[in-house]
Amino acid sequence: MGFNCVRLTWPTYLATNATLANLPLRWSLELLGMRESAAGVRVNNPQLLDLPLIDVFKEVVSALGRNNIMVILDNQMTTPGWCCSQRDGNGFFGDTYFDPDEWLSGLSTMATMFRNTKNVVGMSLRNELRGDKQNVTLWFRYMQQGAEVVHAANPGVLVILSGLEFDNTLDFLFSKKVQLSFTGKLVYEQHWYGFSDGGNWGSQNQNDVCGMVVGFIKYKGLFLLQQGWPLFFSEFGFDMSGAHVADNRYLTCFLSVAAEMDLDWAIWALQGSYYIREGTLAYDESYGLLSWDWSATRNPSFIKRINSLQSPFQGPGLPNSKEPYNVIFHPLTGLCLVVKSSEALELGPCDESNAWSYTSTNQLVLKHTGQCLQAKSVGENAKLGTDCSKSSAKWQLISYSGMHVSAELTKNGTRVCLDATPDGTIETNLCECLTLDPNCNPESQWFKIILSSKGIPGGTSILQLPSLGPWSPTSSS
Repeated sequence: MGFNCVRLTWPTYLATNATLANLPLRWSLELLGMRESAAGVRVNNPQLLDLPLIDVFKEVVSALGRNNIMVILDNQMTTPGWCCSQRDGNGFFGDTYFDPDEWLSGLSTMATMFRNTKNVVGMSLRNELRGDKQNVTLWFRYMQQGAEVVHAANPGVLVILSGLEFDNTLDFLFSKKVQLSFTGKLVYEQHWYGFSDGGNWGSQNQNDVCGMVVGFIKYKGLFLLQQGWPLFFSEFGFDMSGAHVADNRYLTCFLSVAAEMDLDWAIWALQGSYYIREGTLAYDESYGLLSWDWSATRNPSFIKRINSLQSPFQGPGLPNSKEPYNVIFHPLTGLCLVVKSSEALELGPCDESNAWSYTSTNQLVLKHTGQCLQAKSVGENAKLGTDCSKSSAKWQLISYSGMHVSAELTKNGTRVCLDATPDGTIETNLCECLTLDPNCNPESQWFKIILSSKGIPGGTSILQLPSLGPWSPTSSS
């Protein structure tokens, strides 16, 4: 499916509680009443059935390594179980099951255990800090200690720090920065879901909500990227059935930001179901990439849609990293605008995108040709032309989302927007859903003009080199 890394969760007790760590997998399943699951392991992975849980965990990491998949070890909880709630005792330092000293010991043990495991490239210190006890002073005290403990035990891994409020906010870093003995490998992580971002995706105009929420997300954490710090969106996700309108709207907005800022990300989640979750056997994961029985992709169209985001748009090592250019990205499809001829512009793979220049006077000029994108009339194909001084060749980004690419027709001053038809042809139509109407869907008219240095300007496809790690700039999951 194009992924290069797994964010692999583990509970602190797996590293600090010898009784749990040494419990054979068979016993772990049977003690929970899951004899059928144990029988399934016997058929599919018999070599694992009688191993201690900690050794099963190591085998998973090794199997990923044999398949050239990187691993980020993510301390999800202290106690094994489903995460997360405000009052599960695992939320913040000093909670019932969250002893800071035990946590530090667990981090040290896991960092040491995988010190020489090359595909373990990072450690996330704690998932989704939360609850009544959370405060900034203790966050700095213990996250700095945790970072130093991991670095001392394993200097080769990235150290990833999560924020507060279920990892929705890092805004306290505006006024104070983390102080560590090492440099060059500190990463921050942030989460973004439609149900937790403060937007009314199902009941308000989609342009308005996207613009508002992106403002929230930038204030809460994305500002770190603008300050030069690595920021990893370690969780985003949506209902893969495609039937959840609010999730669908949120997703398109998220993908536009991921493309524009060339984000690194991880999607929740791979699993189609759980052995057991919150007391329910074989619990279905509606956000899972895989189907309930793990035999197929739950939403194949989504895999195609994120393909262009699974390799970097920008960064060193790409063929045009010294001279980036603009591409025109369509977040609804995950494709980019490609010039087939002066009479036909359409959506195609972003690796085959043309090189555009978005000028200070709002023209979209096709590099090295002297031609620019022009609007002819309502309902006609967008075309290339050489007279770039006309109003129909000046494209402004309008609406609160900033994703309507709009020009005025020279003949009558009518404002039109780029619009992708179901077959991928690019037309100019009347701009839709600019404000207020909560039932209007603007996504066919949403485009992002972004910087890129992938591919060769003019549409030639090239072979991409694999990422050397999740923080050689790559939009990876």
